[in-house]
Amino acid sequence: MGFFDKIKGAMNAVTGGGAKVSLEFQPPIAHPGHPLHVRITVVSTGGEIKSKGVFVDLVGNEVVKLPKGTVANQAADIHATKASFQQEFQISPAFVLGANETKMFEGAIQLPPALEPSYTGALAKHEWKIQGRMEATGNDPDSGWLDIRIGRAS
Repeated sequence: MGFFDKIKGAMNAVTGGGAKVSLEFQPPIAHPGHPLHVRITVVSTGGEIKSKGVFVDLVGNEVVKLPKGTVANQAADIHATKASFQQEFQISPAFVLGANETKMFEGAIQLPPALEPSYTGALAKHEWKIQGRMEATGNDPDSGWLDIRIGRAS
């Protein structure tokens, strides 16, 4: 391995650029207390990567936006976000992703029964995001946050 290959490998560890990660999930509207089926695909973009596992992260946020004048004596817009839920679910144990290798991981995560459903109102919304990621040294390569709808408990 030459000097520039070593620099590139170090940069990939710092930026998460050593692999590409994609996430698919079913059903498109998930329900509290029910399983959510996931498929995470990881693709090495160069060298070998020692991973500590594959994970799915699920976060819920309540977002409130009050335009100026919504409430008496309110002189400015008000924007507030509060995390309502955050959890990681392990899909795969540690593994090695070979140079230019692709691996696919499938599993089901059991959604907790008390999740608040997604909603959008005039001044507030409750939104959910999900991502797949491969834990590795440096910045974890991930799929990026995807929107997911959570329905009412059934």
